[in-house]
Amino acid sequence: MNTIRTSVLSAVLAVSCAAGTNTLAAEGEFKLPELPAKLDKSQAGYYRVKIGDVNVTALSDGTLLLDPSFLHGDRKKIDSLLTKNFVKPPIDGSVNAFLIEAGSRLILVDAGTGTLFGPAANKLPASLRAAGYQPEQITDVLITHIHTDHSGGLLVGGKMTYPNAVVHVEKRELDYWLDKQQMAKARTEQKRFFTEAEETMRPFVSANKIRTFSGATELFPGIRSIPAYGHTPGHTFYSLESKGEKIVFWGDLIHAAQVQFESPLVTILFDADPAAAAAARTKAFADAAANSYYVAPAHMSFPGIGRLRKEGAVYRWYPVLYINDAHTGSR
Repeated sequence: MNTIRTSVLSAVLAVSCAAGTNTLAAEGEFKLPELPAKLDKSQAGYYRVKIGDVNVTALSDGTLLLDPSFLHGDRKKIDSLLTKNFVKPPIDGSVNAFLIEAGSRLILVDAGTGTLFGPAANKLPASLRAAGYQPEQITDVLITHIHTDHSGGLLVGGKMTYPNAVVHVEKRELDYWLDKQQMAKARTEQKRFFTEAEETMRPFVSANKIRTFSGATELFPGIRSIPAYGHTPGHTFYSLESKGEKIVFWGDLIHAAQVQFESPLVTILFDADPAAAAAARTKAFADAAANSYYVAPAHMSFPGIGRLRKEGAVYRWYPVLYINDAHTGSR
């Protein structure tokens, strides 16, 4: 096995499938399995929907693997739900970003993994181009949080992937991950996030390309931030409303939909505050189900857009229906 320089989360999401392999070494260092230099096929992915008058395009950054052992909760129930949903470990998880066409602005929600997560990821630039856009056209990037499967794609090989974009992020999120005192007292599995945040975000701070906000803020007409703290100290949703329709981009509210829609209190190892993360999920699920708007989680199976309905004590996911680009009828 080879050790790949990456965030600890990437190690969690790209665990070894070999029986008996221990992904956590004694000194707290995760090990990744050997990976091919490249995949046989590099597959971009995009899918368009319309929210009122606004075009939204789901963009695939590829997929990662999740080891179910990092889900925290009733172990028997977690395993039972995976079996019920025909899922065998490890769980394949999508990495989704979303493009909003807001007048003269092209706004990207999250920036993908960059080169930090191996050959099955880093598809976002290709997906963007396949959808008809160039990275240089992006005017703004909204970061839900600074884990590097959401921000790592901002800077690749020392170059800004979206050189003309301003990066928007919750102030408490940026302050936390760039704080060396916070890094010193962080849990072992969190420390690399700080190092990678410094490497990824600091160049944008130095170039005056970051704009921070605090709490619920209207960032652009019809586009607002929604505090959803817990997974990280400044984890943030973004909502888009147009002509009476709405979509909320959920970031890392969900990591294993097969489990968490039926057991919202199940958390993951990398939640900074598991209780707050579970509370944010419970609140978001209830609101989405009660008001029937679209939601877009970052790690839902691509394209990752759908609605929720509450059925008894659990939630059911109703994905957006596939419509060919040539078809302009109602969704």
